[in-house]
Amino acid sequence: MLVKRYFEKGFELLKNLQETQLENIEQAADVIAQAIADGHTLYAWGGPHSSLPVQDIFWRAGGLALVNAVLTPGLSLEQGPIYLTSFLERAEGAGQEFFSQIGAEAGDVIILVSTSGRNPFPVEMAASAQEAGMKVIGMTSMAYTNSVDSRHSSGKKMYEYCDVVLDNLTIPGDAVLEDERLPQKVGPTSGWIGCFILQALMSETAERLAEKGIRPPIYFALNLDGQEEYVQYMNKLRRERGTKFGGIYSPKREM
Repeated sequence: MLVKRYFEKGFELLKNLQETQLENIEQAADVIAQAIADGHTLYAWGGPHSSLPVQDIFWRAGGLALVNAVLTPGLSLEQGPIYLTSFLERAEGAGQEFFSQIGAEAGDVIILVSTSGRNPFPVEMAASAQEAGMKVIGMTSMAYTNSVDSRHSSGKKMYEYCDVVLDNLTIPGDAVLEDERLPQKVGPTSGWIGCFILQALMSETAERLAEKGIRPPIYFALNLDGQEEYVQYMNKLRRERGTKFGGIYSPKREM
């Protein structure tokens, strides 16, 4: 039964994650909490499927309301077949141009998600963020990225520009289940484990903010009673806060 084997693989992956990535998650939470305490902004980007963990920490009930999602037209899966998004992800210069339109500043933090970390777009996002003086937190698979060559002319991969690297422990190719009756492996893990890691990071960041005496803004579930009052509080906080707060950032002009 492949479903049973997938559960077993999932439990094993979570155990390995706990054993190897807690320190990195704590380090990333420290970076974010300090930046927020200093009045800076938190951004998050990923694409194409790597955008799913970013979307999961954005405007999520129980989630940290400080996340500003950076969504890339053309790298969203609703735009069409995956080969179209792959073309843009591999187009050198596109990531650098896109980053220039975000409006990020030195001292801000950006979370970048790319499981292989080999394509020009995430490489240029990371390099541009580093050059802009941002703190860069990258989520990737070190096993995957070390098994392939960079597709960028620099020869570098995304993780090489990151201040903190979160390893999602995805195997090369992503899928974990083999069956001789099937033409390819099935059962990818990078999506849900990426969501798990980033939600763990947001939870730890909220605690670090509280330890600094900062009341972390956390979204209230809109389908629970009492949400109207909390929404008013969040709107007031958004008006008062000087940094960007729960926004969506896309290009200011056509690429």
